[in-house]
Amino acid sequence: MAAGWKQLQTGIAGLNIGQSANKFAKGFSSTVQATKEKLGQVSGDDITELPQEYKDLEARVDALRDAHLTLLKITKVYGTETYDYPTAIQESITELGTTIGHGITNFAAANLKGTNLPVPEPAAPIAQQHKTLPHALGRAATNAATILQSTPGAAEDKLAKAVAGYAGAWEKIADARLAQDESIRIHYLQPWQQTLSTSINVALKARQAVRASRLELDAAKQTLKTAGPTKQEAARIEVENAEDDLVQKTEIAITLMKTVLENPEPLKNLNELAKAQLIFYATAAESLSAVQGELEELSVAAEGEYRKSRDH
Repeated sequence: MAAGWKQLQTGIAGLNIGQSANKFAKGFSSTVQATKEKLGQVSGDDITELPQEYKDLEARVDALRDAHLTLLKITKVYGTETYDYPTAIQESITELGTTIGHGITNFAAANLKGTNLPVPEPAAPIAQQHKTLPHALGRAATNAATILQSTPGAAEDKLAKAVAGYAGAWEKIADARLAQDESIRIHYLQPWQQTLSTSINVALKARQAVRASRLELDAAKQTLKTAGPTKQEAARIEVENAEDDLVQKTEIAITLMKTVLENPEPLKNLNELAKAQLIFYATAAESLSAVQGELEELSVAAEGEYRKSRDH
């Protein structure tokens, strides 16, 4: 019995009830302090002023975070292939029906063997089509050229030749579009989001720790003001400890915020974004410039033939 009671006492002592109660009391006092400040029940003189360097860094980190979010709101479209393809949803529905039909046909081909029912031939899977505007233009121009080339005398049809050349240009642009998006996803989007979720987020958490420490200090100061003679010394020690804690946490937050602001990664990421876009638009300009020269020659020739035919 005595041994059991001793174990119980040891277990209770291990709970550190005193420390837990003290931590709870501090948390409660901080919450009360924050509520009073929010309601305007605390004068400015009773709120500990943080260093100007800290406040300046705070504003700069907020601006950095807002800048990241503002750009990301638009540039995140590069993570989705269909961002410039308005008919993607309609085509997806059509493709879904085709895919289901393909699946049913192949299921029947595999499972109706050995029965008296007719067995359909297995169907080849439908080739996936990229859902981008350049790919759509390339496919449309290719189909248009095929239509024109299927008629008698198509070999001399300047429009058929022109549309075929236009289709070829957009095929090159479509390939460049895919390469651009992949480069942007790897070299811009992923690290840009990583900066937001890691280094900037760590700095924000350090600032939250500073705020919590500052509230604890101001709550301790209020307790010291109203403490009786027997509790003055303990309250004064609490204030000193809270001051040391605030200084330490502020220094840590300042260091982390400086590290975030000095990080060259966002500049590197933005450069990668611009570089990928430049390569894409340069490829597009080169392809369209080449085909436009051919189109102009064909256009001039066709117009000359047309006028000549009208003169006779």
